[in-house]
Amino acid sequence: MKEYKSCSIRNIGIVSHGGAGKSSLAEAFLYNAGAVNRLGRVDDGTATTDFEPEEIKRKVTISAALAPCEWRDHKINCLDTPGYADFVAEVKGVLRAVDGLVVVLCAASGVEVETEKVWRYANESALPRIAFVNKMDRENADFDTVISEMKQNLSGANIVPLTLPIGAVDTFKGIVDLVTMKAYTPANPQGTQYKESDIPADLEDKAQEARQALIEAAAETDDDLLTKYLEGEELSDEEIRNGLIQGISQGKVCPVLCGSAIKNIGVSLLLDAVVKYIPSPESRSVAGVHPSTKAVLERGNTDPFSALVFKTNADPFVGRLSFIRVFSGSLKPDGSLYNASRDKSERIGSIFTLRGKTQDSLTVANAGDIVVVAKLQDTVTGDTLCDKDKPILFDPIAYPKPMFTMSIEAKNKGDEDKLGNALFRMQDEDATFRVEKNTETFQLLVSGLSDMHLDVITERMKRKFGVDVKLSDPKIPFRETARTSVKVEYKHKKQSGGHGQYGHVWLQIDPLPAGSGFEFTENIFGGAVPRQYFPAVEKGVRDAMVNGVLAGYPLTDFKVTLVDGSYHDVDSSEMAFKIAASSALKKGVLQAKPVLLEPIYSLEVTVPEGSMGDIIGDFNSRRGRILGMEPIGNGLGVVRAHAPLAEVFRYSIDLRSLTQGRGSFDMGFDHYEDVPQRIADTIIAAHKKEKEDEE
Repeated sequence: MKEYKSCSIRNIGIVSHGGAGKSSLAEAFLYNAGAVNRLGRVDDGTATTDFEPEEIKRKVTISAALAPCEWRDHKINCLDTPGYADFVAEVKGVLRAVDGLVVVLCAASGVEVETEKVWRYANESALPRIAFVNKMDRENADFDTVISEMKQNLSGANIVPLTLPIGAVDTFKGIVDLVTMKAYTPANPQGTQYKESDIPADLEDKAQEARQALIEAAAETDDDLLTKYLEGEELSDEEIRNGLIQGISQGKVCPVLCGSAIKNIGVSLLLDAVVKYIPSPESRSVAGVHPSTKAVLERGNTDPFSALVFKTNADPFVGRLSFIRVFSGSLKPDGSLYNASRDKSERIGSIFTLRGKTQDSLTVANAGDIVVVAKLQDTVTGDTLCDKDKPILFDPIAYPKPMFTMSIEAKNKGDEDKLGNALFRMQDEDATFRVEKNTETFQLLVSGLSDMHLDVITERMKRKFGVDVKLSDPKIPFRETARTSVKVEYKHKKQSGGHGQYGHVWLQIDPLPAGSGFEFTENIFGGAVPRQYFPAVEKGVRDAMVNGVLAGYPLTDFKVTLVDGSYHDVDSSEMAFKIAASSALKKGVLQAKPVLLEPIYSLEVTVPEGSMGDIIGDFNSRRGRILGMEPIGNGLGVVRAHAPLAEVFRYSIDLRSLTQGRGSFDMGFDHYEDVPQRIADTIIAAHKKEKEDEE
């Protein structure tokens, strides 16, 4: 691919709810631009941007894919994104790399959950956008209804049609352009050529009305245009375009086009709109800070080199592939870069672009371009790359916190090392995937955004790194404690010829407030227990704490005082006192009304206000306790609650069902509380049976 200057580059993210036709539209872009010689289909597994086996199997986009094409002497870097919340990390990365969005809507389904979310992300990022109502040939397609839904549910921009459909469903055959006021219908079966004609008579009035709304939207973006419009003068096509360009770049206007990606109708007009209306990187500057002084800096396209890594792929053969958006300066092969995020220098070899999985080498990447570099050693997603003499640090990419946790283990013994490497590489690739070792349950835990998210990751681990794994529900880290004070004695005495064993202790066990942990002290008078045995007594107590007396969970929130005991000049030893103390603790806790404790988590749930009642009712069924609720604007409300971890470790799945995917939540450990006796009895009985089975 030839070199393009910043003014001739357009970077777009194609976003939508799953199933609206993003990948089909990306494929149609490539086909019309001549980048591919046949129109691939998602259902056939031949779409350029859905090339991963997991995507072909599920017929959904899982990873953001780069698909550059050349159109009207411009390079358009298309980034096809996932349409399901399970893979939102990919969308978040793309939003930082592009200069505008094409928001795709299904003509039959209209505005859906993820449509609302990506629109909100666009508002937050102040990204220009164009909407495309796809699938006009589908049953129940209704362009006017979709426009109405957009105006009702999507705020922040004036939504105006730029084209109108000619017909719908079986009769859909072309497009009316409201700027040129001409009709365009396919001139060949492939849809790559169009025939221009007058607007059909039955659409003339509707087109005039829609054009008037378009002119108003364009005029409102510029004072001179508005004055001219209000004085009754007619705006030229060029003035309308200029007004739209200004309104779109400011996020005040969102033009809506329509068509069918599968039938390749309306796609070339959309490509034209991307070139005309999406801002070029030439006009964009990006803010950051100096890595050392933290002084605020800006980078424009002519400034020294700076870039952001917005995506990473873990390839078992090539290694790490880093997707880079160049914000300023230029990047050439066989040089070095400075990673300001990690204060490391990186050597680079070749630079290239990807069209799906096909590489295309580049000799230079100018400001605004998106490229891929292989085998960077220390660089990960979200890192800033720059000129070492003119450093800058951009904000890292903000990702949602992974809330769905499972236990993971290798199916085959001996695969532990392979598992560790695979998990490390998967974390490298996906910022919403976390791995941790639970020191209480001794389980290896993985966290993601949903069950589907983790399923896809485990499939990739098997395909890429040859490790087969098993996921299971994580163990709940219950604990045990004593509720009353007791004084307990234990004498360890053993004689078997020669030196015997003798250790005798009296322990005072007292409960402590929740969250206090454990304390050990001694209150010995007259040398009843020699001082050199105090550490052995404490060690014996701490060893016994690891496995509680009810269900084998760690003991906590109590104090042990060594108050008395006795020793033997010959037979006493550290081991004897350690054994005595350990046995004394177990005996004493059984007398001190032991209880089982469970972790209580604090949750903050953000949902549409209409769903707050359902959320509260659901928490009540989970033994939860509502702490408060309040509206936060934009039709959303927050519910704060406490609930046992045992009841909410699958909450991400249940919340999606309760809110049709419109809810989100954050949760974290808060404190421990007594397990209700009925539930505790079940846990204790299960532990007892497990021990019997082991024996």
